[in-house]
Amino acid sequence: MKSFGVSCFTILVMLSVVCSGNATAASLDSFAGLEGTIAIAGGTAHIPVMNDAAKAIMTSHPKIRITVEGGGSGIGVQKVGEGLVDIGNTGRPLSEAEITKYGLKSYPFALDGVAVVVHPENPLSGLSSQQARDIFAGTVLNWKEVGGKDAAIHLFTRDEASGTREVFWEKLLNKGAIATAANVVASNGAMKVAISQDKDAIGYTGIGHVDQSVKAVVLNGVAASQENALNGSYPVVRKLYMNTKGEPSKLVKAFIDFILSPDGTALCQKHGYLPLK
Repeated sequence: MKSFGVSCFTILVMLSVVCSGNATAASLDSFAGLEGTIAIAGGTAHIPVMNDAAKAIMTSHPKIRITVEGGGSGIGVQKVGEGLVDIGNTGRPLSEAEITKYGLKSYPFALDGVAVVVHPENPLSGLSSQQARDIFAGTVLNWKEVGGKDAAIHLFTRDEASGTREVFWEKLLNKGAIATAANVVASNGAMKVAISQDKDAIGYTGIGHVDQSVKAVVLNGVAASQENALNGSYPVVRKLYMNTKGEPSKLVKAFIDFILSPDGTALCQKHGYLPLK
């Protein structure tokens, strides 16, 4: 597969950033008297929520420093398992092998759907599951074969460390082949950029990342929305997880509890995710 976009990126949230206002003093009180660092890495879908939480916590408690890094679910598992970070984020459940090898503990916090996305100017509005499978397998190469314009399809996918890819591959592609000619991008953000710049492109991203720069395709007559993901009518869904190596420290536990609190719920909703009860 072709390499496309940037590799694993790191976002360091600076202490000077002003809190967005979604967190209240009540939740932040749990960090009183705590200090130290929290390193987070892994699934890129998690980053907006993690960043906002980090900003709020560090603004309120300047002796706490939090770094948020992407890289995909596989990187999250590896880094937390090897003790390189405190929280490894994944957009999929851990495998039994990962749990056994590293002694990991999971904290699911939100539900996200995975949408097939095209350029906003693509006239195609919907696909069947079989049409999507044929496109990603490389057996359908022209948009006119699925009711679109006469133009070659430009295919984009994620690398094999991606939780988004794994869910998409399992839930929609039924573990079928993805064409080796597909362009590989490193994150949900890179996928949006790639699709938004190519009128003949198709790819996939978390529904929480869909905005005006890309168009989510209706799948089997069902719109790719978080509401449809929650009620079960949209089939390509996943949970977002935070994972730790064994029991978390007091500071890391406070961060996890913050994400699971009403204020964390508000952050999830702000970025288009459905908080888990």
